[in-house]
Amino acid sequence: MDAEPPNEQPPDRLLVIVEDDEAFARTLRRSFERRGYSVLTAAEPEALGVLLRDHSPHYAVVDLKLGQASGLVCVQALHAHDPAMLIVVLTGYASIATAVEAIKLGACHYLAKPSNTDDIEAAFRKAQGDMAGGDVAAPLDTRPTSIKTLEWERIHQTLAETGFNISETARRLGMHRRTLARKLEKRQVR
Repeated sequence: MDAEPPNEQPPDRLLVIVEDDEAFARTLRRSFERRGYSVLTAAEPEALGVLLRDHSPHYAVVDLKLGQASGLVCVQALHAHDPAMLIVVLTGYASIATAVEAIKLGACHYLAKPSNTDDIEAAFRKAQGDMAGGDVAAPLDTRPTSIKTLEWERIHQTLAETGFNISETARRLGMHRRTLARKLEKRQVR
């Protein structure tokens, strides 16, 4: 957790990054600071709770998976703290189910890693209405979703439902625990 942000920045440029990967959090922080933001960081939901006692950020970037905790808990806390806050969720694995949950809980956008500061700022701008009504010219993916992608989305959805409990997820999916563990090793859930 970081101390008070520099006072020279306007309060509407205060951003909190909730990320347990220290190197990635440090990189994002530096990049946002170069763009004129004051940045606070937290690596877990409890640290975020402490930050929110003294600060009211206007922006937030939240990793979906924070160690054993879900970033969705942080999204919910941030939205409860300030419903107008612009919250972008980042994850190494994009799942339709978790994207929907993040939006329901108050996120304005959901981005798959690797996402950079440009991607995140574009998501903030879109949420603020710079692209009001969405982008109707956005290309539609005409390719059907692959079986592997559908399987991975189902695994991730079940993982989220079980609080990332591998044994319970395997049981619900009718899969041997070791088979599930091998699949998870191939595609890290972040």
